[in-house]
Amino acid sequence: MGIQIEFNPDLALRHRSEFLAGRQREEECLPELLEEGCVYQFLKIGQRNYWLCGEIPLLETKGEQVLSRPLASIVILEAMHVLQNGEMVTRGKYKVVEVFRDEEVHFDGFAKRPRPD
Repeated sequence: MGIQIEFNPDLALRHRSEFLAGRQREEECLPELLEEGCVYQFLKIGQRNYWLCGEIPLLETKGEQVLSRPLASIVILEAMHVLQNGEMVTRGKYKVVEVFRDEEVHFDGFAKRPRPD
């Protein structure tokens, strides 16, 4: 038996309606209002590793790797692996750097593209 670890180049959270319907915990979902400069908590099932040294995309997931385009650029401030009710989870905090309100491409692979002036 090995140690299962997932490396994630982004943070993918569920739509807030999943929390309101009681299917997901609040930290597993996008906040009601996504604001630049604000810090939010997240929770993901499993042992996950995130890049902590720069901006990564925040996405919405419907599950089964069905992902939206980036909703925002974030910085993961902390990520911690813990056992919660006998289940391995990764919990942490992220700060919103920029909320995307257009259809432009904001990331090139893993690199954030500069803002056009």
